Amino acid sequence: MHLVATPIRISDLLAGDDEFKTGADVLFLGIVRGDSHTRKVLYLEYEAYEEMAEQILSELVSLSYEKWPLEEVKIFHRLGRVWLGQIAVAVEVKSAHRGEAYEASRYLIEEIKHRVPIWKKEYFTDGTSEWSLCSHVDVSESA
Repeated sequence: MHLVATPIRISDLLAGDDEFKTGADVLFLGIVRGDSHTRKVLYLEYEAYEEMAEQILSELVSLSYEKWPLEEVKIFHRLGRVWLGQIAVAVEVKSAHRGEAYEASRYLIEEIKHRVPIWKKEYFTDGTSEWSLCSHVDVSESA
């Protein structure tokens, strides 16, 4: 898994299976879209508690290997400024069969969103910005 400040390229993910064990390669891409509710987005900024994020990502990858018979798991998440149309997060899961690959991919992206300390700030075309509410932070505890 990688936290990266440079654009994520699909070619970084779709490397060949030299041993031909993979029958399924599921690739999830989270791409910056142009609107957030009713507001027009210009770009996003991602920040992370990097040490903890890398630890949790590593744990999630290990758990996915325990839960499903997987051949390979790759996770890339952008940090810093990410423009419209760019990839913000990528999860690739390779397995002998599609069912396990789909299930593991879904599990990983949901857990990343809920557990990994990565924060997103949205910048809008009207010049305003705001932090998105993080599902892994309980705001009632900080009050």
